[in-house]
Amino acid sequence: MLTPDALMAFFATALLLGIAPGPDNIFVLTQSALFGARAGMVTTMGLVTGLCVHTTAVALGVAAIFQASALAFTLLKTAGAGYLLWLAWLSFRAGASTAKIGRSDADGGSAGAAFPGYMALYRRGIVMNVTNPKVSIFFLAFLPQFCDPARGSVALQVLSLGGLFMLATIVVFWTVAALGGRLAVWFNRSQRGQIIMQRVAGCVFVALAAALLLSSR
Repeated sequence: MLTPDALMAFFATALLLGIAPGPDNIFVLTQSALFGARAGMVTTMGLVTGLCVHTTAVALGVAAIFQASALAFTLLKTAGAGYLLWLAWLSFRAGASTAKIGRSDADGGSAGAAFPGYMALYRRGIVMNVTNPKVSIFFLAFLPQFCDPARGSVALQVLSLGGLFMLATIVVFWTVAALGGRLAVWFNRSQRGQIIMQRVAGCVFVALAAALLLSSR
């Protein structure tokens, strides 16, 4: 078992990594700005579910495959980029919602933009995270640095650190979602605002897809 000091140091580092601008927190901000704070929080839980997959992959050694195999890395990142481009297409073709403009629920959600449903947002978070092989490679390089073989099973330590990283992710990304929810209330006051936000979201998805395609191991 790792020492409390080591765990605290890891958690602080994870918080800083979550705050640093990246594709995941930008994705959460975009979904929140479109559909409200709760949508961003649900998307975050999808991303965290994806982190469970990456953490398990590191613990079992599977993540090393993406570091060693250029083909596996390319196939997975191409699938991820394709999914982001599909989301971009949905955003570009979306118009203003016919729902009442500007009405928001108690949790900061908005009734303005056409809402795909919470399960769809949860799945988006999972796919967005799982199809990014750089996350597995990052975990493969990052998590073992905080492990101590003298303190028991390294695999269990990796799983523990992964869980702590997920907690830090939730803390940071839910804050991002709350901020994005305020944008949703503002943009959904008018049909023009809704359309502008959809187009911005589409551009963000295209940029994220391009960054993923251009990424290297």
